[in-house]
Amino acid sequence: MSKVLVAYFSAEGNTAKVAKSLAEAVGADLFEIKPAQPYTEADINWKNPLSRCNREKFGGKDVPVDGAVENFAEYNMVFIGFPIWYYAAPNIINTFVKAYDWSGKRIALFATSGGSDIVKSPDKLRPYLNGKGEIVGARLFSVSAGAEELGAWAKPIIMPWIAEESKREHGSPDITDRTTGAAPMRFIEKDFSEVAGEYRDRFSRARSMDKDFPEQNK
Repeated sequence: MSKVLVAYFSAEGNTAKVAKSLAEAVGADLFEIKPAQPYTEADINWKNPLSRCNREKFGGKDVPVDGAVENFAEYNMVFIGFPIWYYAAPNIINTFVKAYDWSGKRIALFATSGGSDIVKSPDKLRPYLNGKGEIVGARLFSVSAGAEELGAWAKPIIMPWIAEESKREHGSPDITDRTTGAAPMRFIEKDFSEVAGEYRDRFSRARSMDKDFPEQNK
């Protein structure tokens, strides 16, 4: 049976806390996306026009990753976590995504942020998938999010492929949740324009000012 992976980048530890809780909640493997050259506090000071994060973003630069996911082909479901920078994932996430073949994989994004939404992140990340894989969910979490909250979001996303795999392996049309015995929850992918509509009032100011400038919280 294929496995679940939680891969994350965390500059200040906030996303790391959420990623570890998520992996625990769904029994996933965990991989930290670490830059080959670690970030310093000065590197992520967006107020300095010449800081590393600004030079990387505005220069469209790749950020080399230290290490690689072993046996990546075994994972059918991959959760990718990051802090919101410049209304999207940091460049290191783009570099990470470009390094793998996402054919047949389902992808869900999760993020932490002090003030921005995740609505635009899926569309900004898709070009780096080279038309492979499918982003099936995206959600912003507070750093205090616990395993129960994270599991409630993630498990309905995971269960469809568990059911599909069980059918292929065992030929059984009746697949139930192996933990509770209940029928698997059906995940319905939301159109991201719908999500944007739901949060229009809250984020109208942020969208009107979106010129890919960094935000106060990374």
